[in-house]
Amino acid sequence: MSVSIDLPRTSESTLRFLAKSSDAGYRQRIDGGRVLEWVDKAGYACASAWSGRYCVTAYVGNIRFSRPVEAGQLVEIDARIVYTGRTSMHILVTVSSGDPRTGSVSETAQCLTVFVAVDDAGKPAAVPPWIPATLLDQRRQLAARRRIAVRHNIEAEMAEQSYSDASHAPSKVLRFLAAPSDVNWGGKVHGGNVMRWIDEAAFVCASGWSGAETIASYVGGIRFYRPLLIGNMVEIGARLIHTTHKSMHLSVHVRSIDPRTGAAELAAHALAIFVALDDRGRSMRVPQWEPRTDEDRRLDGHARSLLEIRQQAETA
Repeated sequence: MSVSIDLPRTSESTLRFLAKSSDAGYRQRIDGGRVLEWVDKAGYACASAWSGRYCVTAYVGNIRFSRPVEAGQLVEIDARIVYTGRTSMHILVTVSSGDPRTGSVSETAQCLTVFVAVDDAGKPAAVPPWIPATLLDQRRQLAARRRIAVRHNIEAEMAEQSYSDASHAPSKVLRFLAAPSDVNWGGKVHGGNVMRWIDEAAFVCASGWSGAETIASYVGGIRFYRPLLIGNMVEIGARLIHTTHKSMHLSVHVRSIDPRTGAAELAAHALAIFVALDDRGRSMRVPQWEPRTDEDRRLDGHARSLLEIRQQAETA
């Protein structure tokens, strides 16, 4: 005889674990892609607990990495509802890490994620409204509502851009089959896996351009358009579109390709900013990229526009 237990709805979820050596990626450090994977898991746990449904990642906002997470550290990821729409949940995710011997952790990264609840047919489903209970909750809700307009501006700016071969910009493409081990609880590829792949493609492109060790300092505007299916070819293209004296701005597109027909669909899009590190782990100057074609100049201007919109988001 099975017994079902109705758990109380909660608007907060916390993951707590030790960062393992196996979490380290390239250069034997825990890279931004792995942290993004953790962010997605914590956000999903919070969204599903609140809605009582399976949820999908719709958007991940600006995430700035203030310092790296080291293997062996205690990692604490706090996810909390800050605003709900009809079918969406806006979740503030804070990543902290520290010495497990003391239990003290400090913030490593923070971002706003948007999840959508879906029904058994995969259609968006209504979620319970979240009502702020404290003054801090009210402030967080207001900040989330202000960011909606900023997010729409970012999405519109990114959607207006087109990418072709009429460019001399450095670019790299990763291509592989989506494996069964990449699947999530709903039978699709983990949103966290997709974000890790975005980070990896950007890393390859940034490292090739700079000729040095690189690390993500910012990832933003991660927009999911459609799910990736197991068995489909995944193609991730990263292109350099702007440089400052110490940073490289890369646009990353994720495409899902049906291996039977060759039909390709855009699955996700993101902007990543990488910095190069010297032998002492400090940021260093990078070679400057000069736009040469009309498309290069347009995309360079696109990167500058995103910087302006991002500044709005950080002050919202």
